[in-house]
Amino acid sequence: MTPDAQTLAALSAIVGKTHVVTDAGVLEQYERDWRGRYRGATLCAVRPANADQVAAVVRHARAARIAIVPQGGNTGMSAGALPPAALANIVLCLDRLNKVREVDPAGNTMTVEAGCTLEAIQQQAAALGRLFPLALGSQGSCQIGGNISTNAGGTAVLRFGNMRDLVLGLEVVLPDGRLWSGLRTLRKDNTGYDLKQLFIGAEGTLGVVTAAVLKLFAQPKLRVAAWVGLDDLQHAVELLGRLQDGCGERLSTFEVMSHGQLDLVLRHIPGTRAPLETAHPWAVLLEATDSHAGSDLADHIQNILASAMNDGLLQNAAVASSDRQAAEFWRLRESVSEANRNSGYSVSHDTSVPIARIPEFVARASAALRARSSDPQVVAVGHVGDGNIHLVAIFARAGRELSELQREADAASAEVHRIAAELGGSISAEHGIGSTKRDELKQYKDALELGLMRDIKSLLDPGNLMNPGKLLDLPSDARRSQGS
Repeated sequence: MTPDAQTLAALSAIVGKTHVVTDAGVLEQYERDWRGRYRGATLCAVRPANADQVAAVVRHARAARIAIVPQGGNTGMSAGALPPAALANIVLCLDRLNKVREVDPAGNTMTVEAGCTLEAIQQQAAALGRLFPLALGSQGSCQIGGNISTNAGGTAVLRFGNMRDLVLGLEVVLPDGRLWSGLRTLRKDNTGYDLKQLFIGAEGTLGVVTAAVLKLFAQPKLRVAAWVGLDDLQHAVELLGRLQDGCGERLSTFEVMSHGQLDLVLRHIPGTRAPLETAHPWAVLLEATDSHAGSDLADHIQNILASAMNDGLLQNAAVASSDRQAAEFWRLRESVSEANRNSGYSVSHDTSVPIARIPEFVARASAALRARSSDPQVVAVGHVGDGNIHLVAIFARAGRELSELQREADAASAEVHRIAAELGGSISAEHGIGSTKRDELKQYKDALELGLMRDIKSLLDPGNLMNPGKLLDLPSDARRSQGS
């Protein structure tokens, strides 16, 4: 794709010439996903500095029938932020919208722009003695606008909920270029439709999130992390119940990892080490927090684990004796995506099922993957507390074409999704639909529900110029790339 002179001149007038990226070498970072698996094409990447510039870019694109592809840190797993190669489009990169506009410690809110990285927001909150609880492995590079647009989950959903639960207000540029300012800090506002919920999880198909009001929480004074070895996944589910009964809301994290997944991290991530001397089929990383520094939480956790061990639910456990040891536990969990990428062609399934059915799902889906594919390595990692299990199939790449691997992976994934649906689950828990699961969505989403989603999309974006090809299969009025 090559932008015409008129388009370049118009965009340069809005954001400045240096912030309209056309160099092919630089554009590559916007046209590929972080795993190097999917590739799109764009006329240019545009880097506005504020919401007014975003609105002006969107108005110009609409008038010129050019599609807009909002892109945050480009860390997604479903190709939801990649530009479509067949349509003339502009990648709208929001990294310059990176200001913290306002902090209200009394109201426990922070108003931030969409290009702020998740890690920067966490650090800003911590400096004020507050906590922003969303936590992801990609938090150093993912941006809050993308987190909102995909309704990100992460490792603290058990206690704090996902992105829908952490947003009080939004500022959004609509597909026609109007700027909606809904940056409300109120916890209670019962004045009609809660419009912000339309844009959370919409994957940029209904507008461009430019700023948000986020909820903050008291910074924990005490953290207790433990690594637990188990022989059976059913025991992990039962252990979760005991910890919830014994700790209540103080239990914030309950992550599970198969031995195969841990082994990949230990092999591919330098400086990591196993927390327990003996290998176990399953491991749990749990964390509980307390707002009172003098709490007996550590003793309480140890007593629960000791009782569970006596009853045969777990085989071994290590409670972190220092912040450093806890950080080592967390590094194992946060390095999973990098380790899997370095292990071969990995396919991570983002399924959720009712918690009680997790063991059945993992057993059936693992068997289906091995039966339908050429002997992949199957590992598992996930958030047991909210039913979100990432079953990962890793295929050896030696001597095989990428297209062959993709076909085999797609067939295997269809089986995994079918089993999740049979068990009352979802094919996407936190990664979104993007373009990779768009066609499958029609098999599992109620026809009326899909119809209502299309009606909303058509009302706000009748030309389907806002991130076309993602989530819904609607025709776009955008110019074909060969005509641009």
